[in-house]
Amino acid sequence: MANSNAPIPHLPRYFGDEQQRRRYLDGLFDAGARDYDFTERLLGLGSGPWYRRGALRRAGLASGMGVLDVATGTGLVAREALTLAGAGNVIGLDPSAGMLDEARSLGIPLVRSLGERLPCREASFDFVSMGFALRHVANLQDLFREMLRVLRPGGTACILEITRPPRQWMEAPLRAFMTRVVPTIAQASGRRLGPEMMRFYWDTIEACVPPETVLAALRTAGFADARRVVSLGIFSEYVATKP
Repeated sequence: MANSNAPIPHLPRYFGDEQQRRRYLDGLFDAGARDYDFTERLLGLGSGPWYRRGALRRAGLASGMGVLDVATGTGLVAREALTLAGAGNVIGLDPSAGMLDEARSLGIPLVRSLGERLPCREASFDFVSMGFALRHVANLQDLFREMLRVLRPGGTACILEITRPPRQWMEAPLRAFMTRVVPTIAQASGRRLGPEMMRFYWDTIEACVPPETVLAALRTAGFADARRVVSLGIFSEYVATKP
C-alpha cells in the first residue's frame, strides 16, 4: 500500500516496499560515508559551511540552545550548529552506522536511530535541525510529530532541503553536474563514492513532493508559523515553531 505521507511516493528503480527502501539507504550511505564530505564540497563548490551556518542563524539558532540534529550524517549541519550554539549543546542522530563513524570526530553525543522514532524525552530541545535528508524519511507526519514532541514550547524546527528547480531550463545543467561531473571528479580523485549515489540523489529531488506539501505537513503535525525561505531557486529552508 502506498504511503500518502511519504516524501517520495514511488521510486521503483531503486526499491519496492519500505523494507527494501530502508535496506537500500543503509547500504548506500554506509558505503559512501568515507567520501561523503569530499563529494559535498564538490556539490556546493565549497560554500556548504557558509550556507548551513547562515540558514541556522536565520532560523534563530543562538548560543546556549540545545540542538538535536536529525539525520546528522557525517555532521555537516551539526558542525555549524556547534559554532552557533556552543560546545555541549548539540546531539547528532542518524540511522547509518557508517555516517556516524565519520561524525565521531566532532566530539558530540551521537545516537543511531530514525527521525520518525526519536529516542528522546518530550520537550528536551530548543532547536531541531535536519540537513538535506527529508527525502529519505518514510513518513513526513511521523517525522514532524516527533520533532514537535521533543521541542520545548517556542522551540524551532529547521529543515534544509534541495528542491526541484522551478524552471525547466535549470534542470538539465543541474542534472548533468550532479550525475556526471561530480562522480567523474570524485572517481578521478580516487574516491570510492560512485555515480549511483548521485543518480539516486537527483532522482529523489525530482520525485519529492512539492514545498507546499511539506509546509502543509508541518502545520498538520501541530507546528505554527511554518514558512519556506528559498536561495538560488533550489535551496529550501523550512522553518516552523512549536506553539
